[in-house]
Amino acid sequence: MAQDLMNYEQMMQIALRGVVRDAIRRVIREDGLPGAHHFYITFLTRFPGAEIDEGLAKKYPKEITIVLEHKFWDLSANDKDFEVTLKFGGVPKYLRVPYAAVTRFHDPSVGFALQFNPPGNMEERPASPRLATLEPTADETENFGKARRKASKAGAGIKMSRGVKNNKKDNKTSEKHPEDDTVVSMDTFRKNKPY
Repeated sequence: MAQDLMNYEQMMQIALRGVVRDAIRRVIREDGLPGAHHFYITFLTRFPGAEIDEGLAKKYPKEITIVLEHKFWDLSANDKDFEVTLKFGGVPKYLRVPYAAVTRFHDPSVGFALQFNPPGNMEERPASPRLATLEPTADETENFGKARRKASKAGAGIKMSRGVKNNKKDNKTSEKHPEDDTVVSMDTFRKNKPY
């Protein structure tokens, strides 16, 4: 088999991370989550550019899963990352999450999930308020920045600056189990080639 000089896998990863961005932008545009939709977003806590409270970073040194459902504040969807304030143990905490740091996106209300390969050449860096000012490594910029800009046709970031409550009357979530949900991953594409 010939060498993939087009780097299709990287292009698919970037395009699918665009689904996460677009889903968040839709929540902002519609002034909240429509219907029973809600998101579980797992991301790498030590990814360059991620901003997370030091206490949370110590508790979750590799990755954390956040839930966007009933209450969240200051949701903002930028071209390269999203920002949100969530309560952890009753205390509001600000988060900035680069889309490249996302490893899983799951909307259990409809059984939709995306799973991403961990980014390569990621340097371990401590979480701190300074982290947002650090520039990505050259490899990260090459691997994610250029291709992301080419893949993204979205405009400037959108921001929601007030608390959001889901208008759902019933607080029950879907009775589907995560193992029953459809997960789209790069391995699936590789294993199920139509040729």
